[in-house]
Amino acid sequence: MTMLDRMRRHKNWLKWSLALVVLAFIALYIPATNNSANGAGLNDALATVEGSDVTVGQFRKAYARQMEAYRSAYGANMDERLLRQLQIDQRIVQQLVEEEVSIAEARRLGISATDEEVKGRILAIPSFQENGQFIGYGRYRQMLQMQNPPVRESDFEEQVRRSITVEKLQAALTNWISIPDAEIEAEFRKRNEKVKLAVVNFPADKFREGMQASDDEVAASFEKNKDTYRIPEKRKVKYALLDVQAIRERTTVAPQQVQRYYEDNAQQYSTPEQVRASHILLKTEGKNEADVKKLAEEIAAKAKGGADFAALAKQYSEDESNNQKGGDLDFFSKGAMVPEFDQAAFAMQPGQVSDPVKTSFGYHVIKMVEKRAATSKPLAEVRAQIEDQLKWQGAQDEAQRTADEVTGQLKAPADLDTVARPRGFTVSESGFFTREEPIAGLGMAPAAAEQAFTLADGAVSPVIRTPQGFVFLTVTGKQDPYVPKLEEVKPRVRDDVLKQKAIEAAQQKASALAAQLKSGNFEAVAKAAGLEAKTTDLIGRGAPIADAGVSPAIDAAAFGMEAGAVSNPIITDNGAVIVKVIEKNAPTPAEITAGKQQMKDELVNERRGRFYASYMGKARERMKVQINTQLLAQLTQGT
Repeated sequence: MTMLDRMRRHKNWLKWSLALVVLAFIALYIPATNNSANGAGLNDALATVEGSDVTVGQFRKAYARQMEAYRSAYGANMDERLLRQLQIDQRIVQQLVEEEVSIAEARRLGISATDEEVKGRILAIPSFQENGQFIGYGRYRQMLQMQNPPVRESDFEEQVRRSITVEKLQAALTNWISIPDAEIEAEFRKRNEKVKLAVVNFPADKFREGMQASDDEVAASFEKNKDTYRIPEKRKVKYALLDVQAIRERTTVAPQQVQRYYEDNAQQYSTPEQVRASHILLKTEGKNEADVKKLAEEIAAKAKGGADFAALAKQYSEDESNNQKGGDLDFFSKGAMVPEFDQAAFAMQPGQVSDPVKTSFGYHVIKMVEKRAATSKPLAEVRAQIEDQLKWQGAQDEAQRTADEVTGQLKAPADLDTVARPRGFTVSESGFFTREEPIAGLGMAPAAAEQAFTLADGAVSPVIRTPQGFVFLTVTGKQDPYVPKLEEVKPRVRDDVLKQKAIEAAQQKASALAAQLKSGNFEAVAKAAGLEAKTTDLIGRGAPIADAGVSPAIDAAAFGMEAGAVSNPIITDNGAVIVKVIEKNAPTPAEITAGKQQMKDELVNERRGRFYASYMGKARERMKVQINTQLLAQLTQGT
């Protein structure tokens, strides 16, 4: 009997949110199928951590769920090819391994989650209630089954258990970390202090014209900074490329295919009914609920009587995300808000103000602003988009099939010509490249570069997905890192010498003008010298400044001065600047008090996160962690 079976007798307790479940346990809710691409079985071990497997099935579940999450966030037309190029699939594998490492370390330390803790976690997640009561076990199971894909109770409970275990491990390792109040307040001031500046910029480029760098100067600079010009390790490869774009250009799509896709995916091209509303939220946590409700009724009466709703929101609303915008929530569809709020908002007419609406967040006073009817794009409007999408998908599928067919046949470098070329692959050779450089003919292809720098001599890589298409490669040349002779990098060294001379000239010009800028009218002195004093808005540390960009040196000077002060010349990457502090805005004691707890949480979480990551890195080093790199290559190129 599962823990949820025991819960059936205690329906009053159950408070949970399926949305949180899906977000928190993204990895495990895709049901296993009976087969897998590339010949890999779902129970095959992709990695093993201290004897526990991370399986192909787990990876496929996690990958499919991640794709679903991206589509929900960015639309059904989200470019999956781009996500693969960003190596999202490899990051998922890493996350699965890291979770298993955490579970192994928790097991070593005797940390686990009890049935009561699992039950308590589920009970603590707020939703799935009507009038404060659990909706019932039958509806609960129905909701699990209605998810896409369906959620299994056993999977749900197991991942809750794993999540709690990891949290307990994190707590046991990091709860001792705390931060003194003085440090918290100092950091709050630092992050929230703002200045308004007048900036006179002395860009190095303006001083570079006409400058010369002699051969002796270039040689001396090279001798002094030889390591700066070290040439990193390089590789050269021979590769077979199946160009997806070329396949796409010869791919045709029948009108019936377009029509069927449009009908099957009609929801993509439809916008449901939406409303725009504003609200005023009064929280009830830690307060007398009757008093909060009474205040909400008074505010609602004022709004209905003609008072400015936006002004009331700024005065009363405790929703910090939008109270200063008059409580504006912008447009939203049904299901975007908690059920009680949703039901009230969609039942109102534009201009209408609600009575107080109770939700798990507190009491809301809602004003309906505008309604948008549901709309649907006709096929004619999206036909070209669908055709293009189907062509790309068809080209990708054809390329994937061809790559899969030759994968087991490419065993030696000669096979690129004898096996891949007849199947439509273009076989070429690159020049030498570093890990970070583009590969001639392939462009920026990090996965291909990684293979080039790890592949054994005489071996052929697994299939690699690149922006151009599917690639197999073999290494044909290696070049060890070395310090070049001056002649190889002379233009670069000369450019660096000229840049340094220009920066020094900019600094000299700034130094010559500094005294006048400090003693006279800042703007007028700058203008008389043919320069412009540009004024910034109120800005915090790390903000780009006028033409100087982001500069820690400017930040240090500007935030270290009082209003009205003028700096000495400040050297930047682009030359020099002199700044005058026009206005300085420090957080008030009240603002510090109000924001102190949030700042404390941020700083503690940052510090605990760094400690935990460092600890787990060392824990992993002493564990037996094995990754099936060949299987991983197949999966991350063929998902």
